[in-house]
Amino acid sequence: MFYAKILLFGEYGIIKDSKGLAIPYNHYKGGLKLGDLSDEKSRISNENIRKFFQYLKEKSKEKPGLLRFDFEQFEKDLDNGLYFASDIPEGYGVGSSGALVAAIYERYAQDKITVLENLTREKLLKLKEIFGLMESFFHGKSSGLDPLNSYLSIPILIESQQNIEPAGIPSQKEGKGAVFLIDSKQIGETGDMVSIFMEKLKNEGFRKTLKNEFIKYTDACVQDFLQGNVSSLFGNLKQLSTTVYHNFKPMIPVHMMDVWEKGLKSDDYYLKLCGSGGGGYILGFAEDFEKAKQELKDYDLKVVYRF
Repeated sequence: MFYAKILLFGEYGIIKDSKGLAIPYNHYKGGLKLGDLSDEKSRISNENIRKFFQYLKEKSKEKPGLLRFDFEQFEKDLDNGLYFASDIPEGYGVGSSGALVAAIYERYAQDKITVLENLTREKLLKLKEIFGLMESFFHGKSSGLDPLNSYLSIPILIESQQNIEPAGIPSQKEGKGAVFLIDSKQIGETGDMVSIFMEKLKNEGFRKTLKNEFIKYTDACVQDFLQGNVSSLFGNLKQLSTTVYHNFKPMIPVHMMDVWEKGLKSDDYYLKLCGSGGGGYILGFAEDFEKAKQELKDYDLKVVYRF
């Protein structure tokens, strides 16, 4: 089984070399199964994996040294009813396609890098590159981070595009604070959101804001979180949340704008994007979770991490 993931910090910024921090989220998971395709969900999954199979066959011709799979067995399994049994919600920013990519790699890759071996930086970067190529089928462009996190099932720190390593995050405490998910009740399209972001990058003012504010506060949040520096973390979170509110409006569902602003005004909680945005889950941070729950009583909240 492969778990969902949550990118606590780094969405969009990691494209431009910000820090990032991803953690597994074992509330949701998925795995490959063989079986009866009379169920519509299984049949659609099988059809989608078949398209993915064709994509990988083509890509492996372009990158024979990088993408090597047992396509014969893969095709046999597809004919025998291969599907992805998953409860990871799609379009919610928690890595549904990443878990599928990890599962396909684990079962069919040849000369694969395994979880049990000594994971050097070179091996991690190679895995990230392979997974980026694989997941591009789903999103048009992928960092490879979601499948990497799902495959390894450990927290991962992204220092830069060429510097990633397993991260030791502070152990959870039964404190008052929490990181949580809010369901926006709307599906986000990652490919569309990434296209909007790439278009915005053509604007010099946006590029400056990205560098001087978004990346600056993202990096500071990663550092604070890893060091368990809660008071500094919430100061930087407010700045990050404010920057996203003013500059990433297309990525925030319209009906969530008021609740986002309410958090910034009350300081009871701060919101940020979970994944590419546009819908799905939104990440929330609160120093007093019970207080935040009262403020957000109309929403379905799921706790990710306590401190």
